Amino acid sequence: MVLAGQVAIVTGAGSGIGRAIASALAQRGLRVVLVGRDGAKLRDAAAGCGPHSVPLIADVTDAGDRARIAAAAGECLDVLVHSAGAYARGPVATLDAAAWQELEAVNLHGPLLLTSACLKQLRAARGQVAFINSSAALQQAGVGMAAYAASKAALRAAADALRAEVNEAGVRVLSLFPGRTDTPMQAAILRAEGRGAAPGTLMAPEDVAAMLLAALSLPATAEVTEIVMRPMRKL
Repeated sequence: MVLAGQVAIVTGAGSGIGRAIASALAQRGLRVVLVGRDGAKLRDAAAGCGPHSVPLIADVTDAGDRARIAAAAGECLDVLVHSAGAYARGPVATLDAAAWQELEAVNLHGPLLLTSACLKQLRAARGQVAFINSSAALQQAGVGMAAYAASKAALRAAADALRAEVNEAGVRVLSLFPGRTDTPMQAAILRAEGRGAAPGTLMAPEDVAAMLLAALSLPATAEVTEIVMRPMRKL
């Protein structure tokens, strides 16, 4: 599939995996709308994506912002990448309703509601939706991981249902599950675990971007539904 000239939206594009994906898409000739909440990081990321890419300061948990994000694509949207995410750690006994709701708003409801807002444009373009999930959705959750792992596992299930709903319209849906990747979020996770990572231990965000590009570039006769990635070296 030729990606050059297409329109993409990437959430969480100010840093980490989202930033690497936005850059990779722009290098392939797509017009990229970079979405995030931190204006300074977002503008810096967009500056590296070329003149046809634009930053859009918005929050995927806000209904009005989701409408603005969808409108930024125009009549057709070829690629929608959900890379925005939040992390929280704590035992079930201490997590209150607000903590659960805040995490699910970013990791689950925001991506799904934004996809819903963009469905007309995605159908018009026979586009592609990619959820940058987490390997936490596939593993047995450990101590303190209930809320985060649950939000990611629910996102996987929702992506499967979405795929069943839109495949007949030619829309492809991919869930990508990266293992430990060298991002600000992963740094926070390691700090919470009381450890660090030796150089070269974690995947690079560009590794995930390269894998996503490969999947997005498949001919329209094929679809990859899930990709699991992990570092070559263990911590």
